[in-house]
Amino acid sequence: MIEMELNKIIIDEKRQDQIIVLKEKKGERLLPIIIGFLEANAIKMKISGVVPPRPLTHDLLHDVINSLDAEVEKIIIDRLQDSTFHAKIVLHPKGNGKEKIIDARPSDSIALAVRVKAPIFVEDEVLKRAEALHQGE
Repeated sequence: MIEMELNKIIIDEKRQDQIIVLKEKKGERLLPIIIGFLEANAIKMKISGVVPPRPLTHDLLHDVINSLDAEVEKIIIDRLQDSTFHAKIVLHPKGNGKEKIIDARPSDSIALAVRVKAPIFVEDEVLKRAEALHQGE
């Protein structure tokens, strides 16, 4: 697995789909992912320091995880199928207990990761397949 970080968010209010770009932490590879406008806005709000008057969906999810005495250990983008990325949220109990792995969209996973400062990993095979997909365009 390759650790990556959020590199940029490209928001075009005239389009439904937006783009986030992950960059390899110890390298140069980039992974663009198309996400929805609301998810892109939720990520941008958090990294811009905007605090909404009431919790947004990803803030609520973070609060629920905390109330269950667990924490987000990491995010893993583990699959690319039919041009769609798939991700997992890895939860770790704060006390003793077994880690839980939750299936999620990459956009929601990354929105949660920026809130809790969790690392983001991408399977190497996913990076290779995405790169091949973009070169074929």
